[in-house]
Amino acid sequence: MSKVNIKPLADRVLIEPLPAETQTASGLFIPDSAQEKQHKGTVIAIGSGKKDEPLTVKVGDTVLYGKYSGNELKLDGHDYLMMREEDIMAII
Repeated sequence: MSKVNIKPLADRVLIEPLPAETQTASGLFIPDSAQEKQHKGTVIAIGSGKKDEPLTVKVGDTVLYGKYSGNELKLDGHDYLMMREEDIMAII
């Protein structure tokens, strides 16, 4: 897990997306042009939640999120997504 100096506000969550898969389950290698981004990531930082709604995710959780969820950020050469907790579909 990487260390970032950013603190999301309210119910926002900072996620580091997992890299695209380079090999299929049967062992075939996927070329770069055919790789798709996964919709999984690791929670790096969380906000404090809303007034009467604490956050259910915590730092270090692996989560599933929607295809068009969040805003992409690039900090210190790493790609991140900033999204609201409601855009997270599941904790794996």
